[in-house]
Amino acid sequence: MTDAPTIGIALAFTAGLLSFLSPCVLPLIPSYITFISGVSLDDVSRSRRTAFVHSLLFVLGFTIIFLALGATATTLGRALGYYSDWIGRIGGALLIVFGLYMMGVFNIGAFQRERRFHIANKPAGYFGTVLVGLAFGAGWTPCIGPILGGVLTYTASSADLNRGLLLLFAYSMGLAVPFLLASLAIERFLAVFTRFRRQMVWVNRVAGLLLILVGLLLVTDYLTFLSTYLQRLTPEFLRSRL
Repeated sequence: MTDAPTIGIALAFTAGLLSFLSPCVLPLIPSYITFISGVSLDDVSRSRRTAFVHSLLFVLGFTIIFLALGATATTLGRALGYYSDWIGRIGGALLIVFGLYMMGVFNIGAFQRERRFHIANKPAGYFGTVLVGLAFGAGWTPCIGPILGGVLTYTASSADLNRGLLLLFAYSMGLAVPFLLASLAIERFLAVFTRFRRQMVWVNRVAGLLLILVGLLLVTDYLTFLSTYLQRLTPEFLRSRL
């Protein structure tokens, strides 16, 4: 894959943001913040530092998992480098299938089954928060599975370890940034969520459409063409830093 790094990074970050906004992640954000910080929802606003520190450690946990998955996907793509063209096409087809699933065109049984790790009592201390983040990253398949699967498929097609890690880091940040902001301003988050709740169904549809578009670009190899075209439009001083 020769596409410009910024395209993949932007797509991965957007995918992470859409994962955060998904209907089965967004409503649980307040519960996660209170669970990992050990303070009640009423006290979170008075213990912002505690909530933020635990949120950072939670983010660290799921970022470790996502980076490990990205390294695995990239290594697999590199091992099958001789078939890179086919990996791109097959990966594009999978992205289209994931996208159609996200848009509700059909159901995929594997994504309907529960994969979450239930931790009734959080292990004590900061390390316990990291463990909860690891569990979230490893087990939240019903919510982020299709989107994360799309990012991993795209990552495998790159067959570049550094690039793969960067893409999964961008995905993690797309999920992490709004989570950290919510931990700092939980009251505002709840107010925005109340207004946003009715539009949540569109998040899956937008995510599905994004996966389909990227899948089509991979299948037709237009992603490389688009990247080359955008590189020509990028000022030289920016290209030298990419």
